[in-house]
Amino acid sequence: MAMQQLFLRPERDTDGRSELTNVRAHQRENGHSHALWILAVLAVTLVVGLLVSLLAPGASALAVASRSAALPHAVSAAVGPEDPAAGADAEAPAEPVATPVTWGVRPADTVHGTERPNYAYSLEPGASLDDGIIVSNYTQGPLTFRVYAADGFMTDAGELDLLPAGEESSALGAWVSFAGEEVTVDGGDSVVVPFTLTVPADATPGDYAAGVVSSLLVENAEGVSVDRRLGSRMHLRVAGDLVPAVVLDDVSVTYDGTLNPFAAGDATVTFTVTNDGNTRLAAGQVVRVAGPWGAGAQSTPRVELPELLPGTSVTRTVTVDGVWPLGRVSADVRVTAEVVTAIGATDAEAVPVVAPATASASTLAVPWTALALLVLVVGAVVLWRRAARRRRARDERKVAEAVAQALKERDEQPVG
Repeated sequence: MAMQQLFLRPERDTDGRSELTNVRAHQRENGHSHALWILAVLAVTLVVGLLVSLLAPGASALAVASRSAALPHAVSAAVGPEDPAAGADAEAPAEPVATPVTWGVRPADTVHGTERPNYAYSLEPGASLDDGIIVSNYTQGPLTFRVYAADGFMTDAGELDLLPAGEESSALGAWVSFAGEEVTVDGGDSVVVPFTLTVPADATPGDYAAGVVSSLLVENAEGVSVDRRLGSRMHLRVAGDLVPAVVLDDVSVTYDGTLNPFAAGDATVTFTVTNDGNTRLAAGQVVRVAGPWGAGAQSTPRVELPELLPGTSVTRTVTVDGVWPLGRVSADVRVTAEVVTAIGATDAEAVPVVAPATASASTLAVPWTALALLVLVVGAVVLWRRAARRRRARDERKVAEAVAQALKERDEQPVG
């Protein structure tokens, strides 16, 4: 009987361990199920974030209104070849001439220079000078042109344009006067039209832009009268204190990732540069994009901006390639500028130095694809481990059941 009790104890212990193993396996399975639910929710969140970032990469961009662009360093001397909207208010010949007509203008050869591409002066307040413009008629018959000056402004394309014929000038264009408003030029001939520039005594020091224009009312093929304008630009620097200044604002950056988790994305940087001084500026920009603590920094080479007239702004957008999604990226913009050398200046040290302008902005750069891939990998590992544990628990149950069955069969054998 003692031997029978000795064999019964292992059977009870084995059954207890088997039940405990089953309970622990069930708990592990429940824990893995909860982990899988959490991973599934995280994966869905990452996928939604990835789709949003891909479908709307510019959602975080700041809305920046475009301002008038600035003058490039080299433009044609001719301005405003056509101005269809200006003919209604302009004083022009009563009868428009039939197309085609061809004519040209250029600065006259005077004491102020010969073969000049445009007009450029440096005068004291209250000073005046006389100059002229040559109007050439390349058609067979005589043509009557209207001649005048108009204030200049910068277009969005970065070119110098002039106020429409019916709009009154308030600066340099108003300081130029002609003896008459019209001039008649015979076919194949050229005429020098003199004008006088008088700077007001209270004129503010700094740079001014305008244009000397010849205007002709032309009837096009559709029978519509069009005021065609052709002229030469004029730059004036009024002597006095020059206060150059460049301002950088409205900086924003957006990040555009890729579906490839092992590839870098692009950062798009937008900013506005303003000439806040009273001189013409030749400026250039440098853009740098980097992650936290300067990691993965990428920079663009210096890019020249259009020449900036006083009060002129230019908005630029720069794309920087090879930027890694390191959680957050920062864009640093630096603009340096120089004063355009004064006409007739002999002392380079007299040109004031322009302080550089810097500004920065930042945005999130989340590696959604990489995170989604990581979630998938982690989920696959968890599923594999869960399946392995379930197989191990099943094998343990089978072994325990076999041992229990063997012990039971042994105990049921008659004792000899």
